Amino acid sequence: MPVAVYVLGLSVFALGTSEFMLSGLLQPLARDMDVSIPQAGLLVSAFAIGMVVGAPLLAAATLRLPRRTTLIALLAVFGLGQVAGALAPSYGVLFASRVVSALACAGFWAVGAAVAVSLVPVTARAKAMAVMLGGLSIANIAGVPAGALLGQHAGWRSAFWAVAALSAVGLAGVVALVPATQPPTGEDAPRLRKELAIYRDRQVWLALATTALNAAAVFCLFSYLAPLLTETAGLKESWVPTVLALFGVGALIGTAIGGRIADAHLFGTMYGGIGASAAALALLALTAHSAAAAIAMAVLLGVAAFATSPALNARMFNVAGAAPTLAGATTTAAFNIGNTVGPWLGGLVIGAGWGYPAVAWLAAGLATLAVGTTAVASRLHRGAEASRIVAASAGASSTAHETAPESSVR
Repeated sequence: MPVAVYVLGLSVFALGTSEFMLSGLLQPLARDMDVSIPQAGLLVSAFAIGMVVGAPLLAAATLRLPRRTTLIALLAVFGLGQVAGALAPSYGVLFASRVVSALACAGFWAVGAAVAVSLVPVTARAKAMAVMLGGLSIANIAGVPAGALLGQHAGWRSAFWAVAALSAVGLAGVVALVPATQPPTGEDAPRLRKELAIYRDRQVWLALATTALNAAAVFCLFSYLAPLLTETAGLKESWVPTVLALFGVGALIGTAIGGRIADAHLFGTMYGGIGASAAALALLALTAHSAAAAIAMAVLLGVAAFATSPALNARMFNVAGAAPTLAGATTTAAFNIGNTVGPWLGGLVIGAGWGYPAVAWLAAGLATLAVGTTAVASRLHRGAEASRIVAASAGASSTAHETAPESSVR
């Protein structure tokens, strides 16, 4: 695997820490900003909304720019967004800083994914994406729990300063080790109209829907995991960083599994991972009052969710291969549509007074819908493959029929 792919994974570690660390900071942040837990949870949705909007817009805007230069600029803006969050005097300013940071994060994901898959053969796309997602997994193991610890002992703002420092490290790595490339020119130059043509393919929309539903299921629950553990399972708040770290360990294991098997068994990985997520969420809903069971299900959810991610990424690049930049942007947007809708729906459930176990039931239902869209996509894929085989066989038979008389003359 090229070293540049690992550098991108290192940068994703900083991005992922910022994106997910609020799950361990909701309670101290809500107390400091004098807002409710669901309002604090909307900061997760704010980041996700910025990702949804930013991924396609920045991908289109930077289509003809050198990718390395684009990555450098986006990481710099992201780091400044973290500084703004650390200094935010009010909830509104913090909300705005999350959106700005997310715009830069989205652009980096879209361009970085296109760079990663361009550096490896087609048969290693899922492995390359697994390396990038590995940065996300390590963020959950180390970055998110560390952010929660900082939030408990040094104030939630210290977590934002820490991510700003991580962003500077990632920026140095991109400058030093990601190869400089110039965008293609002439006939090979990227054209927005050509890339937009991928959205005529229903398989692209099915891939988008599956990714969004899967992400909504995971983050509907994960965004409120800390209060579920303390208020429903009865754990002390000091246990939250440990459980988040265990979720991250599960995520790293899942990423490793998905990266190894997804290239060879794409739909099998999607079925298995999403189905396991649905099962873990349903079991969590049933056992939420047991601390040990809640922890076990959180770990299982980490394994299942992140085992699915390399397959979901590779699937989008497979069905939208003619537009690699927008394929990366579409995957990023799809994940974050789910990251937006999931916490919002979970907040509605909590606001209605139904409790945290009901959030887990809702998340399980979203995952079940994702299994359904995977089944539709798989059926269409098999139909398309069968059509190509029949067409190829018919062409071969026709050729043989036309050449037979000529052979007999000889």
